[in-house]
Amino acid sequence: MVERQEQTAPDAVLTRIGQVVMLHHGGDREEARSRFLDLWAEIGEDGDPLHRCTLAHYLADTHDDPVDELAWDLRALSAAEELTDGRAGGDPAGVRGFLPSLHLNLAADYAKLGRAEAARSHLRRARGAAGALADDGYGAGVRSAISRLALRLGEDGEGDEGRPAAVGR
Repeated sequence: MVERQEQTAPDAVLTRIGQVVMLHHGGDREEARSRFLDLWAEIGEDGDPLHRCTLAHYLADTHDDPVDELAWDLRALSAAEELTDGRAGGDPAGVRGFLPSLHLNLAADYAKLGRAEAARSHLRRARGAAGALADDGYGAGVRSAISRLALRLGEDGEGDEGRPAAVGR
């Protein structure tokens, strides 16, 4: 019985992250960034990878400087990779559904920085990971964002084996 309660108990850190996400979505970007950074200091570089991944993913969106955004998105991916390779336990299958979004964000970061090859590389990885997305609103939204970025990068979005095919301009 105790084991079952522990499995269903809410994760206080993820709840706190969710509260700050709502603050950010409500329009208070500066306060959200400040609170996210406070949480990051609490969790630390060696904290729970799921917490680090989630927090870094959302923290990236509070930055105006694309270099800072890229740094946080790279932290999010690094933490997710710890989860998917089994180093941290957790639910690798659940995290796989998050990888398309993480790679999409990195592709967008690199595109903002004018690093087209790096952007295309992460776009390919986002496409390759998109099979793990559920057939729901979130999955459709991520797939749609992948297609939009592919068009921005001059690709049709339907390359063989996850490789984008070029579209003439």
